[in-house]
Amino acid sequence: DMALDRLVNDCSYPAGLLDSGLKFDADFSIRGLAVDRETGWICQLCYTHKVAVAWEGREKVSKQRLIEAYRGKRRLTPTERKERLKPLNDLFSMAECCLVADVVQFFKERSIPFHAASVVKDVLASIGKTHISGNFHRIVAQNPEKYFEPKPYLAGVLRTMREAGKKLIFVSNSPYWYVDAGMRYVVGESWRDDWEIVIVSAGKPLFYTDSRRPFREVSVETGRVKFKKIDKLERSEVYCEGCLKELIRCAEWNLKIDDANGLEPLSSNVLYLGDSLFADLVDAKRQYGWTTAAVTPEVGWEVEKSRGTEYEAARQTIDLLLHTLRQVQIILGNGARTQEDSLLLDEIETMVSKWRDRQQEALGNPFGSIFRARHQPSLFAHSIRRYCDLYMSSISNLRHYSPQHRFYPEDSRLLSHEAQTSDVECWDLSLFDIPR
Repeated sequence: DMALDRLVNDCSYPAGLLDSGLKFDADFSIRGLAVDRETGWICQLCYTHKVAVAWEGREKVSKQRLIEAYRGKRRLTPTERKERLKPLNDLFSMAECCLVADVVQFFKERSIPFHAASVVKDVLASIGKTHISGNFHRIVAQNPEKYFEPKPYLAGVLRTMREAGKKLIFVSNSPYWYVDAGMRYVVGESWRDDWEIVIVSAGKPLFYTDSRRPFREVSVETGRVKFKKIDKLERSEVYCEGCLKELIRCAEWNLKIDDANGLEPLSSNVLYLGDSLFADLVDAKRQYGWTTAAVTPEVGWEVEKSRGTEYEAARQTIDLLLHTLRQVQIILGNGARTQEDSLLLDEIETMVSKWRDRQQEALGNPFGSIFRARHQPSLFAHSIRRYCDLYMSSISNLRHYSPQHRFYPEDSRLLSHEAQTSDVECWDLSLFDIPR
């Protein structure tokens, strides 16, 4: 609502936007999308950077238009991606996605001429200014029971980690007054007692990449930022800004710092947990080799949805159809295909596509799974695989494991010839009228 108000009052957008009933729709957007700055389309990319699906407003873009916009393979070059696509990877991005789509749809339905690039620019700027202003944060901080989800096991997980000798460090981009309001509600009045060091307004990812940002102390009584030089980080205090190099120095960790070549990577004893893939985890893994864990709430509700009858029926049907396609081609052999052979394969592939649509709809949003772009791994899933050692729906999941637990996951990076697989179901092909 605040961003919409800025569009009307600051950017002279039609006042009708305020009376049209536009509201944030949590069932439309997901994380891991991208907005095309030229077309205004909301796109979902697979791990090969192919645009798997796109929406213009609240209408799905046809395959033909996708091919025309992104050429036959529906891919942009790395330079084009950098210039045209704005990633929508965090929770605030979901509001950007929804508002871009709604404004575009508003103009289309009323036949109002508009330039998509300008709409995207204005919407992103309006949401950015709203975020920076702190007005939204103040509303949330004043009504924590309305905006924060209870985390009944979080305090216990933190306590277990601390009692096991783990040193816990809290690093947030949010200001202290906002962090304090949320943590008091979720964990309790004495939430700071669980943390060795508390850092707010960290400015990630600059916290990792800029080695010349000193820490400043924040008064826990007034919120005022102090001016004294910080040479040691005290357990009972709160600090803002800073950088990893200063953290190592002021925390008196016994690590070598090379001014010429930067920091010596921290050992694998550091586990970094974060919920923002690119603001938190990428640099922690890429620059310093930390063990990283992504907090991805979507895991929980997607697992729950996938247990539903409709989703499971679609999954089993797709498996059957794909198995049939493989077996049909075995029967057809390695010779040239007839027109009838190709037509049969095309018809079965069309059925697969329709069932994939039904499976996607069962998840309750137009894009389907955050981890899949149609039938391929999404770019978001690929990034988690690349930069994260673990992922979970909530930090509270750690309560099921010992603080000294060792994980031995299945190797999901196998190539096809390395995977040891077998069909669980053996279908009787005699039930199908397959020309031989």
